[in-house]
Amino acid sequence: QVQLVESGGGLVQPGDSLRLSCAASGRTFRGYAGGWFRQAPGKEREFVAAIPSSGISTRYADPMKGRFTISRDNAKNTVYLQMTSLKPEDTAVYYCAASNWLTDSAGAYAFWGQGTQVTVSS
Repeated sequence: QVQLVESGGGLVQPGDSLRLSCAASGRTFRGYAGGWFRQAPGKEREFVAAIPSSGISTRYADPMKGRFTISRDNAKNTVYLQMTSLKPEDTAVYYCAASNWLTDSAGAYAFWGQGTQVTVSS
């Protein structure tokens, strides 16, 4: 069992940056791929980014390419999501998840955090 806790969300203005963290406890995060998903009000949960256990060959949803960067520090059992040039349409609850393999499919992720709210508004 892996327990995941997200942090770093908040209210920011368009164009600002924000870094989300996902800390794991229980089993080490080291052996799992880490993923970020988001869900806006009235919309389905969507894939944001994923990183394998090695930290190499990351994957991003097209709207996030060039603006978001996923990374991990296995020594700290933590996965990060650096978000830049934030837009109002990035407003959502952001969820961290762990999977046995690198994928953009939410169904493949066995462990999920509770989510952290990101609001982008002027």
